[in-house]
Amino acid sequence: MNQNSLWRWLVLLAVVAVGVIYALPNVFGEDPAIQVSADSGEAVDTQFVSRVEAILERAEVTPKRLDIVDGQLLARMADDASQLEAAETLREVLGRDYVVALSLAPRTPGWLVGLGAEPMSLGLDLRGGVHFLLEVDAQSVRETAMERYLQEIPAFLRTRDLRYSSRKVEDGRLLISLRDQQTLQAAQSALTQEFSELSVGEAPDRADTLAITLTEEEEQRILDFAVKQNLTTLRSRVNQLGVAEPVVQRQGAARILVQLPGVQDTTRIKDLLGATATLEYRAVSLEGDADRAARTSIAPAGTQLFYERGTGRPYLLKRSIIATGNQLVDAAATVDSETASPAVSVTLDGRAAKRMFEFTEKNVGNPMAVLYKETIITTTYDEAGEPQFEREKIEEIISVATIRGVFGKRFQTTGLTSKEAHDLALLLRAGALAAPIAIVEERTIGPSLGQDNVEQGRNATLLGFALVVLFMAVWYKAFGLIANAALLLNVVMIVAVLSMLQATLTLPGIAGMLLTVGMAVDANVLIFQRIREELKAGAKPQEAIAGGYDKAFSTIADANITTLIAAVVLFMFGTGPVKGFAVTLSIGILSSMFTAIFGTRVLVNACFGGRRLTKLPI
Repeated sequence: MNQNSLWRWLVLLAVVAVGVIYALPNVFGEDPAIQVSADSGEAVDTQFVSRVEAILERAEVTPKRLDIVDGQLLARMADDASQLEAAETLREVLGRDYVVALSLAPRTPGWLVGLGAEPMSLGLDLRGGVHFLLEVDAQSVRETAMERYLQEIPAFLRTRDLRYSSRKVEDGRLLISLRDQQTLQAAQSALTQEFSELSVGEAPDRADTLAITLTEEEEQRILDFAVKQNLTTLRSRVNQLGVAEPVVQRQGAARILVQLPGVQDTTRIKDLLGATATLEYRAVSLEGDADRAARTSIAPAGTQLFYERGTGRPYLLKRSIIATGNQLVDAAATVDSETASPAVSVTLDGRAAKRMFEFTEKNVGNPMAVLYKETIITTTYDEAGEPQFEREKIEEIISVATIRGVFGKRFQTTGLTSKEAHDLALLLRAGALAAPIAIVEERTIGPSLGQDNVEQGRNATLLGFALVVLFMAVWYKAFGLIANAALLLNVVMIVAVLSMLQATLTLPGIAGMLLTVGMAVDANVLIFQRIREELKAGAKPQEAIAGGYDKAFSTIADANITTLIAAVVLFMFGTGPVKGFAVTLSIGILSSMFTAIFGTRVLVNACFGGRRLTKLPI
């Protein structure tokens, strides 16, 4: 009675082997490291490795090892001091052609890496990294919406044969001057029916002029939409950066939280998160006088005045846009084959490609301009500590080229520097922000603070583990030692599963792990107490063992399933650290049920099954 079959041993041994292998990488720790990548996005080669090695040798900094990983140079350093010194040296010598970033590289042996075993990903509070709180610029959202209506409403009035003499956006209002009061009233009635999201009224300070503004509901709707679109775009940009386990989530009405574990160099991250750069492809007007428009600052109807980068030459561009950066399917930094200058190779979506094809088909021999647009927001703080935003809009023509042939879906854009081409390609792939954002809070959590958190969490887990082991050994004797072996396997399984899933471990996750240490023996306590009750009732030792496991199963299952349901609810509705706690708790519940019910049963059967016993050491 109570004997193990072969499949029980095979299952237990397989779980132990897999658990140990995939938990083992967490034992080796990490090296301070430096990642060096070409600003152009090209992969580095062995010659570059030799160059970096020579630079560090001249600076009397000796790296532990230099490797090429995913097209980037990874330099492992002996300690934090040499890491910082090497990074500063490389930035000075390599200049802006290369991006030098601080990192942490796992010391996992090659044979474990070959098996796909990697250490757990650590969260911001354990590994260190950067924390940004971004705010969407509500003023820019309103201005963008009014600029759109500046095009739509006059077109609508023309279809109704309602003539206007001028139109402009001023102080957040769209002002449209009409020829008389009768036309004004007809236009007001038509606009109120067609555009319910707008407030249309007569301007009190201007005769025969309509003042059009957004309603409060519409302002809130477009701001909410802009935040959601920016959230999607920022997630895509962070993914393009290759940061492991980032946190990008909404916080409040107009703010977005971004946490990037493991990132210590924030300059490039800040540039790319807040960048609003995009492109517009427009036709160059052949009718107006650009020089005269530059002198008078008045552009003819249907055109806008812009200046060429570098030369400052004025151009009149038609207001109608052929294609924008939002309509790109793909973008990649490249080099123009004819001029050997940096370029961005772009691929348009279906609708934009069709429009580009139709335009180029009709305009062979005519010029087309590429307009580069960017909004730079600088954050300052007033005496009360409230953030104040200063906006600087950059709108400049980066290239004007004569259309030599018909094209549509794929083509190149030149006129950029190497860094602009690389960054713009990344931004275009990730998508443009719906509205500019400003950094209202920035924190950097150093790796030393993260290491303190790791050590404190480890100490708490070890102390809790030791106290539980001591209690079980004293109270349940030999059976307690078996439960302790299962408890150790439970911890190994939790770490292994977290490592296999590459789930992010945070301080709340460590709390969840510590909680499961206590819960893991709870099932064994129920089983062992049931065995004691069976013995007191007069059952024989083998019968008491079988009865203890069988009769305690339903109680254990009910208790763990209800806790698992709570963990699932936490995961579904929680955010950030709460999700981490829920993941660790869920894994711990499932592994503790396996080790307590199946694992200890195999060990108890191995030690006491099939023997004639008069009493049990319990």
